[in-house]
Parts: sequence; structure tokens; C-alpha cells
Amino acid sequence: DLIERHVKKRVNWKKDGAEMVLIPAGSFEMGDENITYAHPVHLVRLDPFYMDIREVTVKQFKKFVQESGYTYNHWDDVPKYSPTDQHPMIYVDWYQAMEYAKWAGKRLPTEAEWEYAARGGLVRKQYPWGDEISHDTANYAGIGGKDIWDENTAPVGSFEPNGYGLYDMAGNVHEWCLDVFDPTFYSQVTKKNPIAGHLSIEEIISNYNKDIVPARVLRSGAWTYSKCYVSVAYRDYANTDHRFNTGGFRCVSG
Repeated sequence: DLIERHVKKRVNWKKDGAEMVLIPAGSFEMGDENITYAHPVHLVRLDPFYMDIREVTVKQFKKFVQESGYTYNHWDDVPKYSPTDQHPMIYVDWYQAMEYAKWAGKRLPTEAEWEYAARGGLVRKQYPWGDEISHDTANYAGIGGKDIWDENTAPVGSFEPNGYGLYDMAGNVHEWCLDVFDPTFYSQVTKKNPIAGHLSIEEIISNYNKDIVPARVLRSGAWTYSKCYVSVAYRDYANTDHRFNTGGFRCVSG
């Protein structure tokens, strides 16, 4: 208890300047019986971790490239859909997201960590704030209310955060996870700190640049997606070398 009281609930990560929030250890019901690949619903227990409260921005990715010397060849595409430094970084494949996370001293979240964080402490709800969605709460297909971005991403943090203080956990951009996409994983998943396709988080991080498994998990849906595809339980995926105008990420530590 003494240690727990001294744990900071929010930190500013020195390397990339990201604000992170502590996601407490706990259990939750992962999945949704009504969503393809998201069943059966199962109980998962997770250790605590810190998560970026916002998606990685164009500004942060530029800093990574400048400081690390990393070669990124798609800058001409980014401003078409993320026009300012405060918009989420896009056109980033899984390997590039992993490179950024390594530089920052962080990592990508597991799929279970992502869903647990997105739920914000709520139980059996479709979205980070409840069961109803509108354009006042997220950037998804179409416009209305606060959502004025019909043909591009919204600046990060344009809508209210969830119960854990996380922004844009529904819509705006897809977010890469560590896990291999396995459509049957929920029927065989371990109950504590699960991860698909690998023995451990450490094994992924130490071998990611040798990886040949094509598909990785994407979460959150995106600004082009209809409301049913931006729910907290919806599972998507893409090949590890795929870059697209709806694809971004955020990092965790722990």
C-alpha cells in the first residue's frame, strides 16, 4: 500500500514529451459476443502499466526521425490527412511504430491492454464512455457536432477523454498492438497478461525486426469507419508492412 500511494498517476515521458497515465492492475471481461472474432467473452487479468493519453503526433514522430536518424520516406502523404503537428501520425507500419517505441523507451500495447484501457473502467459497454456514440464524442465516418473532420484525422485530444483520461480510444486513427492477429485466440487465451503469437512481450521486442508473421492487431477503428467499427471490442488487423491514411499508434510502458 505504501508503494502504491507513491506511484505517480500521471507522468511526462522525457524522451518524446508524451503525457502518460497509470492504468491500474485489474480484471475485465474482454470481447463482445456480437462482434466477429471478438468472442467468446473471457475474463482477463492485467498488471499495471502507463499509457500515452494521446495518439503519437506528427510532431513527436518528427522528433524521433530527427534525433534517431531514422529514414522515413512518406512525409508527402502525411499532411493530406494529418495536416498539422498536433494531428496523429499516420502512414506508419507496425515496424516503424516499434522503432519509435524502442527509441522512446516504451513499447506498443498488447491487445488486452489496449481494450482494458479503452474501456476506462466501464463494464460491458460498447464505447469508452457508454453504449451510445455521436459526433460529439468521436471522429468517425461523417460529420456533426464537434466532429468537423470529414476527410481527415482530428487533432489529438479533440474530444472528451474516457474514465482513465485517455483520448481518442474510439475512431480517429487505427492503433497498432503488439499481438499477432489470431481469429481464434479468444477461445484459447490465457487469463493473465495474454498476448497472441508469442511467448512474452520481451520475446516480441527482441525479435520484432526478424518477424515474418504478416498480420498484427489494429484497434480503435478510424475516421473513415462507421460507428459499429469503432467500439472498444472491435478487432481489426493489417500486414506488418502496411501503411495507410488511417493508421497510427500510441505507446505504453510497464
